[in-house]
Amino acid sequence: MVKNNLITQDNLKYKIYTIRDTQVMLDSDLAELYDVPTGRLNEQVKRNIKRFPKDFMFQLTEKEFEILISQNAISSLNWGGRRILPYVFTEQGVANLSGI
Repeated sequence: MVKNNLITQDNLKYKIYTIRDTQVMLDSDLAELYDVPTGRLNEQVKRNIKRFPKDFMFQLTEKEFEILISQNAISSLNWGGRRILPYVFTEQGVANLSGI
C-alpha cells in the first residue's frame, strides 16, 4: 500500500531527535514512514534482534520519554497511548530496518 502523504526531507528532519548524544528516530515515526503499525515494526525487530546491537537501537527511559512529551516532540500518552516505552533507532539501525 502506498501512502498519499509525501514524506519530504523537511518533514523528516523534524522526526530526528538527539538522545544520549545520538541522533535517533522513534519507532512510531519509522513505522509511519514504512506504513506499518508500530507494534508490527517492533515485532520484526525482535525477530531479527541480532541485526540491532545496542549502538543501533535502544529503549527510552521513562525520564527521556517524559522529556520528549513535555517538549511536544511527540503526542501525549493520554491520546492513543503507548503500553511500552518507545524504541529509538540510530542511523545504522534505520538502515537495517529497510532490510527486514
